[in-house]
Amino acid sequence: MRKVISDVEEKLRTKDYKLTSRRENILQVLIENQDKHLSAEEIYYLVKQRTPDVGLATVYRTLELFSDFAIIHSIDFGDGRKRYELIQAEGEGHHHHHLICLRCGKIQEVTEDLLEDLERRVTQTYNFTITNHQLKIFGYCKACGEK
Repeated sequence: MRKVISDVEEKLRTKDYKLTSRRENILQVLIENQDKHLSAEEIYYLVKQRTPDVGLATVYRTLELFSDFAIIHSIDFGDGRKRYELIQAEGEGHHHHHLICLRCGKIQEVTEDLLEDLERRVTQTYNFTITNHQLKIFGYCKACGEK
């Protein structure tokens, strides 16, 4: 966790921003809940437990700042709420994909890159440089599928 915080601090410093204590608390919540795909409101609730005087606007501004610096990115799983994830450091693997249960809302990560062959074909056939992709598969998790 300390390395991620120090990397973020350095990244912000390159453009004369500081990692304030509130920003660091928000970052810690994101790090501690990497597998949960939290919304801004959920992040706010968790940060508020540590820093009771933090405001929702501060959380939104910080998420926007982190997004601008490519520290996090937002994902829309079709429920009308942005969810946030830390961006993996370069060299730590490709972007993962998500399985989204339509009944219970559970989000499961697929860590293998299912689109490598497609990316290679698109690059070769269309002379197109791909910088990122997202794959969201909607359906029913095992528990909901058995109901």
